Amino acid sequence: VLSTFPFILADTLLRLNKLILPLQQGTDLTLGQFLKTVEECCPQTAYAVKLRLHEMADGELKDMEYFFSTLTNPFTAFDSEGFKTSVVGLFMRHMLLAYNKLSFSQVYKLYKSLQHYYHSHYAKPTDGQVGLPALAADDSDMDLTSTEDTVGDRIDKEELDITLDESELRLVMQGPLSQKQAEYFLARQAYLLKNDENKALKPAALQEELNNMLKFNPDFAEAHYLNYLNSMRVQDIFLSTHSLLHYFDRLILSGNEGKSNGDEGYGRSLRYAALNLASLHCRFGHYQLADLALQEAIRIAQESNDHVCLQHCLSWLYTLEQMKGSDSTVLTEDSVKMAAHFCLPYLASLGIQSLVQQGATQGKTAHKLMDALKDTDILHWKHSLSELIEISLAQTTSIWRMYGKSTMALQQAQLLLNMSSLEPVNFGVQQNNTEAFAVALCHLAELHAEQGLYGAVSEILQHLKEQFPPHTQHAKLWMLCDLKIQFERHMNEGKCHLAEPLVTAISALNKMEGLYRKAQVLKALKRSTEAYGILQRLQVHCEKMKCTEMVIRVMLATAELHWESSGFSTALPLLLQALALARQHHLQSLASETILHLAFTQLMLGVPEQALSILHEAIEPILANGAIMDKGRALLLAAHCQMAVAVLTAAHLPADSRLAVSVDTLNEAAAYFSKLNCKERLRDVHYLQAQLYRSLGQTSQCNRSAMLFRLLDQELQSPAPPVYMRL
Repeated sequence: VLSTFPFILADTLLRLNKLILPLQQGTDLTLGQFLKTVEECCPQTAYAVKLRLHEMADGELKDMEYFFSTLTNPFTAFDSEGFKTSVVGLFMRHMLLAYNKLSFSQVYKLYKSLQHYYHSHYAKPTDGQVGLPALAADDSDMDLTSTEDTVGDRIDKEELDITLDESELRLVMQGPLSQKQAEYFLARQAYLLKNDENKALKPAALQEELNNMLKFNPDFAEAHYLNYLNSMRVQDIFLSTHSLLHYFDRLILSGNEGKSNGDEGYGRSLRYAALNLASLHCRFGHYQLADLALQEAIRIAQESNDHVCLQHCLSWLYTLEQMKGSDSTVLTEDSVKMAAHFCLPYLASLGIQSLVQQGATQGKTAHKLMDALKDTDILHWKHSLSELIEISLAQTTSIWRMYGKSTMALQQAQLLLNMSSLEPVNFGVQQNNTEAFAVALCHLAELHAEQGLYGAVSEILQHLKEQFPPHTQHAKLWMLCDLKIQFERHMNEGKCHLAEPLVTAISALNKMEGLYRKAQVLKALKRSTEAYGILQRLQVHCEKMKCTEMVIRVMLATAELHWESSGFSTALPLLLQALALARQHHLQSLASETILHLAFTQLMLGVPEQALSILHEAIEPILANGAIMDKGRALLLAAHCQMAVAVLTAAHLPADSRLAVSVDTLNEAAAYFSKLNCKERLRDVHYLQAQLYRSLGQTSQCNRSAMLFRLLDQELQSPAPPVYMRL
């Protein structure tokens, strides 16, 4: 079938060049699969192939002989795609030589096999069963390189009456692949798993293909390794470990383990087997087993004086310490120095990025971290390390978000998404399918959600779901992001009954986030004692894991619980401690939120002037980089403080001028809350507006605000908490 290509126009063939090698080196396809593959690239070519096959299959033997007699024509034209030195030309030449060696009986068998190959595509199966007569087009019949006439040695297929199930039938029809076909299949699937997992076979389908392949050749080491990668996709610890051990066993037995088949090659396989086993246990959180495997790899590498393997071991060692929650700064610095000494830029850059991540959690200033990342970026571009460039941009995005600089985070995320990859594009893969792209897109979704742009959030999440289907390894990122966005939206809208079921799903993906949100739901349901217990346990755990951001958020939530029991003086030391932590780690967004809590506490303690004074410190960064909810809360609190100050100073200064400022502030806060459909907060705004207009003597505006308050109060069907008791 492939030999019909030279009879198609040259410009069409140019569009099909990318299909030629996969069709030649890949596994055998059914006619339906083949025509579909060609039609996706060029419908005209698919029609030409159908026409040529129809002429031969519905004609006579002489039609096929005529086809082979015309194959020599393209060799004469140098500009033809079938020229003898081209890929198609070499294939045609090989096929012609094989065809000329066939006897008449073999030519006849080839013709009958071609007819069966063509007609089986259009034939309708009866009773859902296919017997061995349907296997006339097996590999031996279509093998042009065979020179033996095996007609007499074959059992008459029509005498057999054996039915096979679908899997057995497929196995018999396909038969064992050639070495080149198997290698091409494995290389293609491994490449797709690394670069574009969405285009690779589904885990179940790939597992079936590998099982069929290993039935014919159980010692095929590469098939065991691909089986290991496929098992990792579905988090199958047993099969992944089993396949990894089998891979290295076969690698040692096959003698493909290194520069020799002696002790050096054997030892090299053993130490890298132990290293891979350690990384496998790290992925599944088996830290003790990972540590044992890593120590074994280090011991063997030291005996063999393998510095490269030792560097990889050191990289995994500091990674393992980080996963345990220990301080691995010294180990990481040693790893960077040694990697630079042995000219291993990839490992050196990974070490620097790890140091930057640790520095961010330890409170290093932004300019120091960005300078370090800038130096690594120079190294990345110098050595064309595309994967590390993407990781660097994603890491920069995360750092800016952690520091509360949403504009800078947005810029870095857009820079990553618009960057052209340095990786060669093979097999038509997409390049925006790595973990770095998933992280950047999740940040974009959260940033848009913070601004109330839920339409854009839906589009981003839909793209993530298409690019990273649920069975892929990075799908957990967008799953958690989606759940968090839904949870925050329901909580903002006051729909605790919709937010509560999401807590279980969030906990399955991230235990700390799940506990924190469970406490939020319990607090909203007025179950303060349960919420307080969860927050205390969570704070102890986060302090142990050195998760400063979560510690501060827990402190703020605990302070809000104290407010509910009017314990404002009790909440004050907790808020001051949270503010000190936020400033120590340069977490501007959390520091601004803490200042809001402090200002509200001071307002409740009867010092609105001081509350308004410190509130001005937080207003600017919140309006510049904060979420819409935070902007609305800050403006509502500012208006609240202004009204309280005006009441206190009414004996000395006219209140009208001060209260007039609060009118605009409340209107702006109402606009923000309306964008989020936050009706409970809007109810608070309308209540304060009614009081404000009444103080100013604006009766009509007062009545309008009172009416809006009443409508929202009836719609919500829940008692409105005192405005003065909530931030």
